[in-house]
This record gives sequence, structure tokens and C-alpha cells, in this order.
Amino acid sequence: MNDFFSSLLNSASLREHVGTLFFICAVLQTFLAHKLIALSHRFPAQSLKNRMLHIFGEVELAFAIWAVFFMVFYAVSEGATTATNYLKNLSFAEPSFVFVIMAITSSKPVVVASEKFLGFVSKALPFQKNVSLYATTVILGSLLGSVLTEPAAMTVTALVLRKRFFTNHTTLQFKYLSLGLLFVAVSIGGTLTHFAAPPVLMVSKPWGWDTAHMFLNFGWKAALAIVFCTAAMCVTFRKQLSALPLNDETLQDRPTPLWLSLSHFAFVTAVVIFHASILMTLIFFALFMLWTYLHRAKQDAVDLKGSGMVALFLAGLVTLGGVQSWWLKPLLQGLDPQALFWGATALTAITDNAALTYLGSLVPNLSEAAKYMLLAGAVTGGGLTVIANAPNPAGYRILAPSFGSAGVSPVKLALAALPFTLIAALFFLFL
Repeated sequence: MNDFFSSLLNSASLREHVGTLFFICAVLQTFLAHKLIALSHRFPAQSLKNRMLHIFGEVELAFAIWAVFFMVFYAVSEGATTATNYLKNLSFAEPSFVFVIMAITSSKPVVVASEKFLGFVSKALPFQKNVSLYATTVILGSLLGSVLTEPAAMTVTALVLRKRFFTNHTTLQFKYLSLGLLFVAVSIGGTLTHFAAPPVLMVSKPWGWDTAHMFLNFGWKAALAIVFCTAAMCVTFRKQLSALPLNDETLQDRPTPLWLSLSHFAFVTAVVIFHASILMTLIFFALFMLWTYLHRAKQDAVDLKGSGMVALFLAGLVTLGGVQSWWLKPLLQGLDPQALFWGATALTAITDNAALTYLGSLVPNLSEAAKYMLLAGAVTGGGLTVIANAPNPAGYRILAPSFGSAGVSPVKLALAALPFTLIAALFFLFL
């Protein structure tokens, strides 16, 4: 730890210190967002104070705002060319991918088909209809993150939960615990394969981990943890779930042809395959927008605002995250495997878990035990905050309106996710 503190004092440049300061400001803003929104209502609608407080109260804009402040400082202190080169050396493939995949998977044909599939599978469970559907949605929806990617799984699962279960008939306690469970389940549910979850992608190639390794060491434990947590929710809230009105209607009023749903899933597949290329991602998105325009009579407008806000959040996180290695890397090097697990779990709450595992992949001579603990801790803590895992802002964007005008309290979200986080930790540490 002495090496960590000496590095903290000696190796960081002014730019890195300021970047960390702005990063802390962005984190604090996410925790204060709902209070800023409440404060905005004290001023006349559309007044300057009302608008500014609304802007700063948008969780998705927190990192984007402070990233802009950081880049202005960077350009003034070191020159516009140097600042531009810094951005060129960063990878914005993930924000671009999340923007596109969220827009496609939130489209009517994908959501309706997914809801019908989940409803069909839930009928095989010997429980009350709503209990079965809730369990199927959370379990299968989160595990799809290992195939369709976590942002796609988060979007589809959150949309079904919003329609079926985040209604006026359910309590805030149920909604908070469900949101916490969803975030944790999607975070650990992406560990069945080596190619779909951002924190796994960061280490799979440098550490030589394939799908077989991921499933045998992480995936089956994650699946059991998700089933256990979901079962606990179903037992705890069985009366509330059973009392919900039975709704056999799909999410939309107009019928959706099967061929149109299949075509949208084809776009999802293409984007997933070429997700590492921003150019190919945007080309497929342009083709998708043209396709939806040609068949606009059979579907709703694509939600570009929601996906755009989430992309801005992640782009800001990438920009500010690029100058955090000066304190994160030495900290990771100074921890033993057991401490590394809990340290990674805690750090994930204030840093995106993909950024954390990426920095871990740069640490030389990590033991196999340390590698396991780093990734396990990073995905375990992925549900504690909105910024802990890249898909979380997508789920937040979809489900936050169900919590009323006050929005989602970050503290209540962390407390709701905590029991599921601890259960996931037990499965990863002792199985």
C-alpha cells in the first residue's frame, strides 16, 4: 500500500489529477441527480434555473457534462491538438454499440417477439402465471446477456418488466429490489461466454480465456446465483405478483408480422458480430433505420433519445476513465486475491467494471487466482450503482419513470442490490 500512496503523490500529472477530480464530481452528480430534479420544481417551468437543474439532474448526462469540462481544461492547458489526440487514442466502440443495439432491441418487433417467447416459456413452470413470467423474464433475460450482449438483454428485459410488473399495482419496495436484482443478474449473467459482456471482453483475449473456461469457472455459478435470487424474490413477493391483473396482450396494439421481427433480430445479430467496428456498427444502423422507415406502418418510431442519452453517458465515462489508471492500477497491484475480490466489487460501484478489468489486464504477472478474483468481483459489484456496468444506464432509462417524479434514489438502489450482490459473492467465492 505504501507503493500505492507514493504513486498517488508522485506519478500523476496535473491533467490526471484534474481528470480524477472531474470523475469524482460526475459520480457525486449521479448520486444527487434525483435531488436536483426535485429542486428544479421549485422554479417556474422552462426558466433558466429549472432547465439547468433538469440538465444536471439527468443521470445519463453526468459523465458527459464533466467530460466536456475536462476536455476544455485539457485543450486550454496542453493545446487543442494534444487534447484531440487523447480522444483519438480512446475507443468509443462500446458507446456506439450500446446506442445502436439499444435502439434496435427496443423496437416494437423485437420487444413483442421477446415478450411472446418469455410468455411461452413461462407456461412450462408450475406456478401462478405472473410468478412464472417474472421468474422467466429475469432469469432468461439476464442470461441472454451471454449471447445477445448485455445491453440488448438489459433493454429487452427492462421493457418487459416495465410493462408487466412496474405498474401502479406493485410497491416501491418491489420495484427497487427488482431493479437491484436486474442490474446484478445482467452483470453476472454475461459470464457464460467470453464475447458478450464488456468486462469479460477486456480480459478474455490477453488472458486466453475462451467460452469453455468462462462457463466452467464463472457461468454456471452465475446462473445458479440468478436462479436463487429470483426464486427468493418470487417467494417474498408471491402474493403481490399473484394479485397483479392477468394481461395476455402484447406490448403494442398493432399486430407485428413474424418476418418483421425476424428481420430485426437479423440486424441485432449483425451488429453483435461486428460490434468492435464503429464503422460497421453505424452502417448496419443506417440500414436498420432505412428498413424501419420502409415498414413504418407496422411499428413505432425508434427510440433514439433514450439510446442517445445512454451513449452520451458511456462516452463521458470512457473520456474520464482514460485518466484514472494512475491510481487504479497501483491499487490493484497492491491487493492479495481475497482483498482483490472485495476491492473490485467496491470499486466497480464507482467505476465501470469494464474499465476496471481492462486496467487489471495491464497488470503484469497476475496469478490465476488474482485474475479470477478480479473478474468475479467486477461483475459481482455491477449492480450496486447505475455506473457500475455499461448496460445499467439503459435499464435505468427504461424503468426510472415507474418510480414517480422523484426518480430512483441511488442510495436505495445500492441497498436493494446489496443482498443480491452478497449472494453472488458467496456463489463465486465458495462454489
